[in-house]
Amino acid sequence: MKKHLVVALAYDRLCTFEFGFVVELFALERPELGVQWYDFQVCAIEAGPIRAAGGILVQAPHRPELLALADTIVIPGWRDADEPPPPELLDAIRAAHARGARLCSICSGVFVLAAAGVLDGLRATTHWRYTERLARHFPRVLVQPDDLYVDAGQIITSAGSAAGIDMLLHLVRRDYGARVGNLVAQRLLVAPHREGGQAQFLPRPMAYDEQGRLSRLMDWLRANPGLQHTVKSMAAHAAMSTRTLQRQFQDATRMGPVEWLTRERVAIAKDLLESADIPLSQVAERAGFGSEESLRRHFRRLASTSPGAYRRRFAATL
Repeated sequence: MKKHLVVALAYDRLCTFEFGFVVELFALERPELGVQWYDFQVCAIEAGPIRAAGGILVQAPHRPELLALADTIVIPGWRDADEPPPPELLDAIRAAHARGARLCSICSGVFVLAAAGVLDGLRATTHWRYTERLARHFPRVLVQPDDLYVDAGQIITSAGSAAGIDMLLHLVRRDYGARVGNLVAQRLLVAPHREGGQAQFLPRPMAYDEQGRLSRLMDWLRANPGLQHTVKSMAAHAAMSTRTLQRQFQDATRMGPVEWLTRERVAIAKDLLESADIPLSQVAERAGFGSEESLRRHFRRLASTSPGAYRRRFAATL
């Protein structure tokens, strides 16, 4: 059986971190997983050694012609969001897209996909520093400024460098299921998937909280999702006014305490759906939704799928 060929692009002024993680994830043999792992290759869009960040030189063994054979193409951060990619690269991307290859970008790599026109009418994301520029230069792209990554089916885009890790692990989960994805994440010592969006990482000042009351409240809410929580009860537990609680949550997370708690409950439900073979009624109870109807409504709103469909896709096979 032919292995799934993943090809990473390399070009002058390459982002070493993003490129290195693509290599780490796909190039290493992983016999302990018991699956046929990917075939991995690198192709350069320019002749000669490629200069990468940190004074590193990369000698790629293949030229862009290899893209015609790739099942998945990964584009690390493009060297300059304002620099048009070479026409021959854009032609190769369009051809790969037309024959059904999967296209993935990390950070500013989305500008290559956008320039090729394959993102027109699709949802996509990039690093928060580039979202306004992406929307301005490519108005037909439906920019999602807060997402860590966006899976649009054939095309998957991710935000800043570390969000590329989230996206690539998501690809593994798509291809091999949650069990293999979790094992790979465990070997890499990273979370199988992170919740929340880019907003949690934006350089917004954290509200002054000398006693660490907000962080302790968050920890307590995560440990007790099944209790009945209101803004008033949360404020009382944190020994602050409801107004102060609302302000500090907005400063820290860019969302109110009720929305933050709902997202945490959905994250807990995801973990239960992946790892525990229990009825949805128990998932709803343990995650703090109280009823299956409430679980389904919030889960679909935040995860864009139903709990049942999520379980079928990601439940670990033992």
